[in-house]
Amino acid sequence: MWYLFLLIALLLLGAYLYTLQPKFGKNPSGARLEKIKQSQFYANGAFQNLSHTPALAEGHTTFQVFWNFFFKKHPNTIPDQEIPHVVTDLKTIPANENVLVWFGHSSYFIQLHGKKYLIDPVFSGNVSPIPNTAKAFNGSDYYKAANMPEIDYLILTHDHYDHLDYETLVALKDKVKQVICPLGVGSHLEHWGYDAERLIEKEWYESEVLDKNLKISFMPTRHFSGRSLKRNNTLWTSYVLESEDFKLYIGGDSGYDSHFKAIGEQFGPFDFALLENGQYNKAWRYIHLFPEELLQAAKDLKAKRIMPVHSSKFKLAHHEWDTPLKDLVQKNDSLNLATPKIGEVVYLNENNQVFEPWWNSYK
Repeated sequence: MWYLFLLIALLLLGAYLYTLQPKFGKNPSGARLEKIKQSQFYANGAFQNLSHTPALAEGHTTFQVFWNFFFKKHPNTIPDQEIPHVVTDLKTIPANENVLVWFGHSSYFIQLHGKKYLIDPVFSGNVSPIPNTAKAFNGSDYYKAANMPEIDYLILTHDHYDHLDYETLVALKDKVKQVICPLGVGSHLEHWGYDAERLIEKEWYESEVLDKNLKISFMPTRHFSGRSLKRNNTLWTSYVLESEDFKLYIGGDSGYDSHFKAIGEQFGPFDFALLENGQYNKAWRYIHLFPEELLQAAKDLKAKRIMPVHSSKFKLAHHEWDTPLKDLVQKNDSLNLATPKIGEVVYLNENNQVFEPWWNSYK
């Protein structure tokens, strides 16, 4: 019996020591923690959603989710062919072109009125703190930090591993002029060598004027945060980016809720909206959008053009890897969808741009 207790103790100690690695980040402390405690969205030691948001939906248990994930077979969750991608030289895109280039999942580059934005870049090829457990699909991981130009604004939506990637952010550090992130996330970045002066770190409903006729607003989503056992000690957010003649919604991760309609009424109509579409499951339906919910959210936002993200690079749910795009296109009745290949240039001012259904060529 003592040997068993000793073994358990050693395993727990090993797990604790493992979490001390830099990639796990650092919990907020000091003045940042005091500011967090003053937030109207912080209570009982954690940030809160606007609506009650259980981690698991009714009728589902942690044991059931664990068992399904590790012991049940789920076919076609990983493509059997290389994901098609387009090789675009981001460093030579003319400064007067307003474009977006998607890198798979929720990572993408935007150039708008000469300013360069990079959103939730994940270029390490893995979105788990445990190596080789959530690897990028073959062909989806062409773009790396070295392919990025100088970035005016690095925009981060929350601190989950599939959005806040330690290896990528360390590699990008000298290319980034300023970082925009939700309250608390700056603690990770400072731990990884980013200067506090470069951080624009705010909570929901706060705004920042970035440049002449350029403003970004932090808006709610329905999600959660955390990089270890402690959850919701940093905030999660969506963004409204407004220039003099273009309005963009950056959705981050979110389940469906009334905040989409409220944002649409306050800021809409939007010229372009990026909304998550993938890694959903009935067990966690409160924190991710299903395809039909994305379409409703886009209507709530009054979005003229929509691009789905959060798919086609990592297996984080049980659905077939191409189901999010197939279902979205099938269920769409009137919305203007942009569905590019990884690396394909999306022209933000060309609403009639046509994209081939590249996912249909797979088995």
